[in-house]
Formats: sequence, C-alpha cells, structure tokens
Amino acid sequence: MQLHFSPSMRSITISSSNNNGGFGELMKIKLAPRHFNYRRLFHTILLLAFLLPFVFILAALVTLEGVNKCSSFDCLGRRLGPKLLGRTDDSKQKLVKDFVKILNQVNSEELPSVMKLPESYAHLVSEMKNYKYSAKEFALMLKGMMERSEREIRESKFAELMNKHFAASAVPKGIHCLSLRLTDEYSSNAHARRQLPSPELLPLLSENLLHHFVLSTDNILAASVVVNSAVQSFLRPEKTVFHVITDKKTYAGMHSWFALNPVSPAIVEVRGIHQFDWLTRENIPVLEAVEGHYGIRKYYHGNHVTGANLSDTTTPRSFASKLQARSPKYISLLNHIRIYLPELFPNLHKVVFLDDDVVIQRDLSPLWDIDLNGKVNGAVQTCKGEDEWVMSKRFRNYFNFSHPLIAKSLNPDECAWAYGMNIFDLHTWRKTNIRDTYHSWLKENLKSKLTMWKLGTLPPALIAFKGHVHPIDPSWHMLGLGYQNKSNIDKVKKAAVIHYNGQSKPWLELGFEHLRPYWTKYVDYSNDFIKNCHILE
Repeated sequence: MQLHFSPSMRSITISSSNNNGGFGELMKIKLAPRHFNYRRLFHTILLLAFLLPFVFILAALVTLEGVNKCSSFDCLGRRLGPKLLGRTDDSKQKLVKDFVKILNQVNSEELPSVMKLPESYAHLVSEMKNYKYSAKEFALMLKGMMERSEREIRESKFAELMNKHFAASAVPKGIHCLSLRLTDEYSSNAHARRQLPSPELLPLLSENLLHHFVLSTDNILAASVVVNSAVQSFLRPEKTVFHVITDKKTYAGMHSWFALNPVSPAIVEVRGIHQFDWLTRENIPVLEAVEGHYGIRKYYHGNHVTGANLSDTTTPRSFASKLQARSPKYISLLNHIRIYLPELFPNLHKVVFLDDDVVIQRDLSPLWDIDLNGKVNGAVQTCKGEDEWVMSKRFRNYFNFSHPLIAKSLNPDECAWAYGMNIFDLHTWRKTNIRDTYHSWLKENLKSKLTMWKLGTLPPALIAFKGHVHPIDPSWHMLGLGYQNKSNIDKVKKAAVIHYNGQSKPWLELGFEHLRPYWTKYVDYSNDFIKNCHILE
C-alpha cells in the first residue's frame, strides 16, 4: 500500500499492488482548497527576525545574572518581564542608594593617615580585585584620589600664574637689545642726537589749536607703535603733537628712535623726567617717600609669592590680582606722572593721555569737541558692558572696605573708570585740589602699611578725581586685551583705541596670538634696529 500526495496538496490517493506488478487505486481523497496569504507570512517572518535577537540577548543577560537558578518558564518570565517593559530592578536601586549613603558618610570623615592611595585608576581596580575592599574603603580611596588631584591642579594653576607674573614683569631680550643699540647710536651718531622737534617747530609744542597727546613710557618699541598707529589713523596728522616722557636711563635710546624715524607731518617731543624743572623733591615728597621707603620697596621688590599670602582659601584669580599689585612699576615716578600734567604742561588747555600698551585705530580729533560739562577727566566707565569680566569694576574691586577710613569715605558700588586713554581739561584741573587729594590719600595708605588698597595708581586717582569725571562712549576705549582671551573681535576692530591692559602684552611671548596682529601691524620690521634685535621672532 502506498500514499500519494498531489503536488498541490489538494488530494491524497491510497493504492495497492496487483498480480500484474502494477498498482491499483483503492481510495482517492480530495481536500478542500486552502487560502494562504504569503504576504502575511512574510511580515510575520520579518517581525520574528527583528524580535528574536533581542529576546536572545535578554535571555543571555538573565542567564549571566543567575537565571540558571530558575527552573520554570514562570521564573524566566518574572526576570525577563521587567526588562522587556523597561523597568529596573528594585535591588539595583537599593544598591545605588546604599552607595550614595556611604559616599555622604565618607564626605565628612578624615582619611586615615595610614591609607596608601593608588597612583592611578588601573592601580585602584587592581587593588579592588586583589584585596576585596569594602564599599566604604573604596569610597575613602576615591575621595583621597580626588582630593589629591584637586590639590595638584590647584598647585599647577598657581605655579602657572606665578611664572606668568615673572614673565610679564621681565624685559624681553629683543626690547632690551633695542634700547641698548639705540643708546649706543645716540652717543656715536649726530643724527640720533638732533633736536626734537626742530627749532622752527618749538612754538607748536604749546599751541592749543593743535591736538596734544602725552605718552609716558620706558618701552621704546611700545612708544613707536602708539605714535605710528596714531599717525596712520588720523585724518590730519599735521595737527598732532606727541609729548613722550621717559626716564633717564631710556632717554637716549628713545630720542634716537624718533630722531632716526621721524613721523612727519606729526610732531614728536621726547623729554626725560630729569629734564622737567618742576619735578623736584619739594613738589613730590610723597612719591620720593614711596620710592625710597624700605618697607615699600620690600613689598614691591621682595618675595612676591610669600607676600601674596597663599592659603587654602586663596582663589587663582585673587592670587593673580595680588601678584599684579606687587609689580614694581607701581612705585615708579613714571607711572604717577599723569597726576602732574597741569604743572608739566602749563601752557596747554587740553591733552589726551595715553598708556604705552594701546593701539589707536581711529581719528581721535573728535575728542577735543566733547563737552566735559565742567569736568576734568573724560574717561570710559568700567562698571557696565557686555563683557562681565572686563566691564564690571566698581570701587569694591579696588579698595579694602574693611578699613574704617575707606568704609567711611567711599561707596563700594560707585562705578570705576579706566586709565589708558583720557581726555584731560588742564585749564579746569588747575582750579581744583586733585593733586593734593591724591597726595593725602597716598600718605594715608603708607601710614596704614598699604592696607587701604594694593593695586597701583588707579585707586588714589579714583578718589582724587571723584566728582571730576565725565563718562565718554565705550567705543573710544576698549579694555582687557591683555587678560581677556575672549575679547569680542568685532568690537576690537571697531574701537577707536584698544588697550592691552593686563599681563599678556602683545610684545611678550605670553600675549594672545589672535589679538597680537592688531598691535604688530604697526611695528616696522624693515627697520635695521628691529631686524638686528630679532623683535618677536
């Protein structure tokens, strides 16, 4: 007997063999036709192909977690069900809560003195495997390693700030070379000694119809950039006079530079402090005391790191401020010279005073048209602006308000203003007691052993010019290019004067590379003295 299925699976035939060796049909069964949906089969297979790998992975994970202890599908369902539904295991949540509790407990405990901390994460993992530490021991080790890392990072930051401070205070080799070569040129070259300005131009030094700029510096390269940028930016440079004031040791080199590199049609006068008859000990006794006082010289020339009183609560920013406040330039007469402008230039009515770390990018002659409303000092205020670091300076940032005299006399919320580019009405200034106020507060600070303020010449000026300042538009004077790495480039390009105040001067290696070109574009690299001294190479 044989069964025969038709190819279409729609009939079954039952047959048996006969005597002739053939087969006889015994029965034939016809099946009802089937309606089969191949598309549904395809979708079912596709869905299974997508789900089965995930089921396999979950099953494997459960097995690794101990599913082999399960002996029924019910057990497996209880384990797999929450995972398939995205739920977490309560035991894991409890484990996390217990570990957080241990971390909080350890946070208030001191590390055992005998505990030896692993040197690295790999070392920690190795010790955990070998010694089977408890969760609390692990937390203590983790705390110790993090505290050690924080100390090392903090120490590195302070070391970086200290090195930056000394680098900023030092004179670069190229600039020192330039000063020496020009000084030597002054003694050997008659052209370097020629009178500045020429005799026929001397009357213009006191002509009030011209625009007079005063620059006080011992940096020849910086002075050249200020003057060059001004002459190239002014619409009428022939109406411009520069009065460059320097110290005795730099005078010969400074004179040589401007004698050998004239900036016609502008006029340049170079004078040393020693050439001003008015600057005598009788007229500036306080500053003589400042420069000669042993305690003051020790403060500015002594151990800056020890003097900064580094402690566990000292922040990097406060440490940087303390270091900057101890810069020797703050006891230099050259830095205080601006308070004596009415006496040094008795025939002038109005001048613009410039620091040596500025670049002039726009014509400044409109400054003379600003109505100061009877005030003495036209300056940019530094308490409001988009840059919250640079433009957030108030009196509290400069003075020690725990000192009773400071607390009694000043308002910590009063807005500060900037030195570096100021329009001074000398005619009005001569009618005030600004200089005497400046001297009296310097004396008080000396008596209090510099506890009223630390940072340079601006604090006493903030007091002396109190009530005599007229705010001018911030676009005249943009500050912070010497410490704000993120200065707004669009505003830098549009500002009339950009000021590299801070440690990162553009002539130093630590200057910001993306801000340096706005300064170096005014350096004459074709000059033989610049080339031979390898300036900024």
